[in-house]
Amino acid sequence: MKYVILQGDGMADYPLESLGGKTPLEVAATPHMDWLASHGVFGLAHTIPEGFPPGSDVGNMSILGYDPALYHTGRAPLEAASVGVSLAPADIAFRCNLVTLSEQNDGVVMEDFTAGHISSKEAVEIIGDLNEELGGDGVEFHPGVSYRNLMVWRGGKEEMRTTPPHDITDQETGAYLPAGDGAELLVHLQRRSQELLATHPVNRRREQKGERRATSIWLWGQGRAPALPTLKERFGIEGAVISAVDIINGLGVYAGLERIKVPGATGFFDTNYKGKGEYGVAALEEKDLVFIHVEAPDEAGHMGDVEKKIKAIEDFDEKVVGTVLQGMERWQDWRLLLLPDHPTSIALKTHVGDPVPFVLYDSHASVQAGRSGYNESDAKRTGIVVKKACTLIDALIGGTKPWIETSP
Repeated sequence: MKYVILQGDGMADYPLESLGGKTPLEVAATPHMDWLASHGVFGLAHTIPEGFPPGSDVGNMSILGYDPALYHTGRAPLEAASVGVSLAPADIAFRCNLVTLSEQNDGVVMEDFTAGHISSKEAVEIIGDLNEELGGDGVEFHPGVSYRNLMVWRGGKEEMRTTPPHDITDQETGAYLPAGDGAELLVHLQRRSQELLATHPVNRRREQKGERRATSIWLWGQGRAPALPTLKERFGIEGAVISAVDIINGLGVYAGLERIKVPGATGFFDTNYKGKGEYGVAALEEKDLVFIHVEAPDEAGHMGDVEKKIKAIEDFDEKVVGTVLQGMERWQDWRLLLLPDHPTSIALKTHVGDPVPFVLYDSHASVQAGRSGYNESDAKRTGIVVKKACTLIDALIGGTKPWIETSP
């Protein structure tokens, strides 16, 4: 038996007036996902447990079968695993965004939490210089992908309040600075970074090209290394993960999945969609499971760009889902799970914790074909609700269905 998980990050959304009261999923042309919805078990799944922030760390942990209530320690430790940074029990990892702050109306506003989607090459140069100038006394800076970088505080503190920068786009930042025990260091590092970045060569070059400057770091998502049993320990299977995002690859490390690098995979709209599908199918020649993640719909949601989100969804459907479905014809026995990790609201430009549409398809199932489209409203109409998305892995691998609750 072969197993596939396809995750279109942040695909789900709320109805939009600009789309005539429909969501991007309802408007997008998605024939392959629609086919799966019509031939598989289709409904809504709660990827974000009550009381948890609607982040990709929580949502993807649920998708891979780990109950966040038992295993979640924070976002950044997963990213540390992806870039090969080991954490001792007392060490705390932080996501270190490169961001663009601007002064507006006597306040400092989060203009862009991606610093204009700064390139990884530019980020490596900046993070290296920040580590040289600000590192030491247990503080380390490590480069990641684009604006998504890492800080480690050896023997540090983690109970302070921090805020994801994508939650405060176009908002004044003063009320969202780190607060609580240990926050003084974080605020100090952020302010010192602003002084260093003001004249940094990368920013001078970006300014000459008319691109946004990286004016500050933003520290958030802290936590200690989690203790997760691997999927091999749980189910006796070997798997692989395909993603351009450190948090997904780091979660894959903890789950015991082999990371497969796809040429041209960027974590943005220009990613190699088809390559991800092709490499995913090829991985199943040796592996039992492959988890393929695409970030682009989420990025469009954070930008508030509905047209880009629709295009990203359509590219995901055609070039990832379509490629995988065609490739799976070589096997007779396989199951596929399709869903996003959370909705990303175009209107709010951030994640929300509502349930998401999911499909569980079995190549041998005798589910009667219907006329469902893969979208939020059709999923709701099925009346099928999975209260804990972390149980979907048992259904995918074990073929069990104790997780289904039919709403009245």
